[in-house]
Amino acid sequence: MRPSPGVPLLAAALLAAALTGPTPAVAKGNGDAHCARQDRVRVPGAAFQQTACLDDLTTTGLAGTPYTDLADQAGLTAQATRTPSGVPGVQVDGYFPDSSRSNATHGWRHDAQFVIRLPDRWNGGLVVTGAPGTRRQYATDRAISDRALAQGYAYAATDKGNTGADFYRDGDRPGDAVAEWNARTTQLTRAARKVVTQRYGHAPRRTYMTGISNGGYLTRWQLENHPELYDGGVDWEGALWTAHGPNLLTSLPTAVARTYGSATDEDMHAVGFARGSEFLWPYHEKAYWGVTQKTYRAEFDPAYDPGCPGPSAGTTPQEILAPCASDATYDYASRPSSVHRAVARVALTGRIGKPLITLHGDMDTLLPKAADSDVYARMVDARGRGPLHRYYTVQGGTHVDGLYDTHPDRLRPILPCYRSAFDALVAWVERGARPPADRTVGRPAGGDVVDSCALDGATAPGR
Repeated sequence: MRPSPGVPLLAAALLAAALTGPTPAVAKGNGDAHCARQDRVRVPGAAFQQTACLDDLTTTGLAGTPYTDLADQAGLTAQATRTPSGVPGVQVDGYFPDSSRSNATHGWRHDAQFVIRLPDRWNGGLVVTGAPGTRRQYATDRAISDRALAQGYAYAATDKGNTGADFYRDGDRPGDAVAEWNARTTQLTRAARKVVTQRYGHAPRRTYMTGISNGGYLTRWQLENHPELYDGGVDWEGALWTAHGPNLLTSLPTAVARTYGSATDEDMHAVGFARGSEFLWPYHEKAYWGVTQKTYRAEFDPAYDPGCPGPSAGTTPQEILAPCASDATYDYASRPSSVHRAVARVALTGRIGKPLITLHGDMDTLLPKAADSDVYARMVDARGRGPLHRYYTVQGGTHVDGLYDTHPDRLRPILPCYRSAFDALVAWVERGARPPADRTVGRPAGGDVVDSCALDGATAPGR
């Protein structure tokens, strides 16, 4: 779905989904030829793929072409964000075998779609991500792909195997759709590593997992369950799933109840919504809370209210975004053990096996950090993995950077802090340079907050 007239930008984006680093060098055996070894690229396990040799793999060069989708990126970055361009190379689009058909990109109507980008000048690394929310494989092109490519990394992204507000219909058992997200990310990582080997003549020396929101959840899960595939990861406000809570289903019902006038501000604060974030509540009430609660509840607990959302979350933006009245009284703790077992299938443990940096905005009004990353950091510590983890709270950061454009006096984009965190992860993994200790990254009174962030809290030079 594309943004519709009368629908707020970030709501439309939800519905659509409903440089400082290693210096790139020509890979050994690659020569100087543009798109060398293109004919050797075969994605293992793919049911279909198409390969293109392109003069620029970034959104600047791909805008208006079939090789990216700007509409699916809506709201994720601030309008003034500067991104690099001029990265020639090979792009591979395709899909793995799958029975669901929610992703209509390229007219394929086939899920498990992926994109793999292979710059001519490669630095030996690979960056893997999964779509945030229920968006598709091009969603983080501007936020993640552009800079990764400019630094010389190969890049791979997946739609996670199902997309849109009706994602919960995919699968046979409660939790199947989300479980597929993890499986598809693992599948793509393994395939992308082999594709990199085909093109450049050797496997990636480093593989990094990263992502925003649900992509951050994927990052946590992959480093917990498949650390052998990665060297580290950056988790940007990842969703937290635990069998006994907290999770989305323990905080969002109170937000839905507020919509119906049965929850107070103190009730909201009690489940984790930050004091001072109240100015963001009206927007989230219209754009996020209702649709998120009802669709994820339908994914894990379809028996609670089979009539809402039913076989579809809706056919119009208004229907899709509207909450189910029954969710105002949803009590996850009292639900049958089968519901908790469904969540347990995809739950996080904190048992990460490789270095992880987590960022979370203190004004996140969809996944409040008190009920999410604060908890996850404690989980990591409880598993004895604290030395592998760094956690930075971004003062003034909220769940999507696009809201900065509406509230520049109160918010700051997280993207520049994410870029600094990625650089810090690389230095940690490759040079043993330990990142700053856990801290709050202060919102500077002045300076370029759109393109600059230092993890010590000071404003860094623009990048």
